[in-house]
Amino acid sequence: MAGKVGIGEYVPGKYAKRIPGTEERVGHYVRTWESRQLVQKKAERAATAPPDLPPCIAISRKIGVGALEIADIVAEHLGYKVADRELIEQIANQTNISKKAVAYFDERFPGYVNRTFKYLFGEKSFIDSDYSRQLISAVFAIAGSEPTLFVGRGAHLILPRERVLAVRCIGSDEYRAKRIAYVMHIDKAEAKKKLTGIDKEQAAFFKKVFGKKAASPYEFDMVMNLDHFTNPGDVADIVALAFNKKFNAAG
Repeated sequence: MAGKVGIGEYVPGKYAKRIPGTEERVGHYVRTWESRQLVQKKAERAATAPPDLPPCIAISRKIGVGALEIADIVAEHLGYKVADRELIEQIANQTNISKKAVAYFDERFPGYVNRTFKYLFGEKSFIDSDYSRQLISAVFAIAGSEPTLFVGRGAHLILPRERVLAVRCIGSDEYRAKRIAYVMHIDKAEAKKKLTGIDKEQAAFFKKVFGKKAASPYEFDMVMNLDHFTNPGDVADIVALAFNKKFNAAG
């Protein structure tokens, strides 16, 4: 059961506000890749060096802390696009779109995907290599298209460390259950059950795709405990400031 928030239904870990449908957003990237591949071919003919990845933000979070709301505020402030779990998975899971993502990124940024794959997994045969490669290609293709703020799916592990501000948003089980109960209009006991299942699903994803049991704080530039912030706008301001400082951007 999903509660109502404004327009549409709220599902923990996904956007509560009205945004373009996933198919529409995926179509935007496919059109971008196709047009930029033409530009890239012209650049190659003119012997122009390909551009570097735009600096990105990757937010990893415990589901239920409100990271998507924070991401939306940061993205609006910086003029960035938000790539959430639903968008990334749609690109990674649809074979025809995934092939376009791979083709676009391999041409525009040759060698990145293979280097990242080897760095992350080495010779670990238990990794779901097909899905992992498609996921990595999806994240890279989105990042190479336009300045992007990623939420979830381990984007902070995939993107080059020198091109990403990696942020971890955490919160106590009590805080998360209270927030989910309020947003979804359910009691706290039901919210806790939902979060238990969601946490298990998230842990299984990281084990399957990255071979990791948990997120280490050393993977991030900053870790924020949202139990101690009452205003998501304040958290967004901190993230935006850290991004501007790290990449010497005008904030």
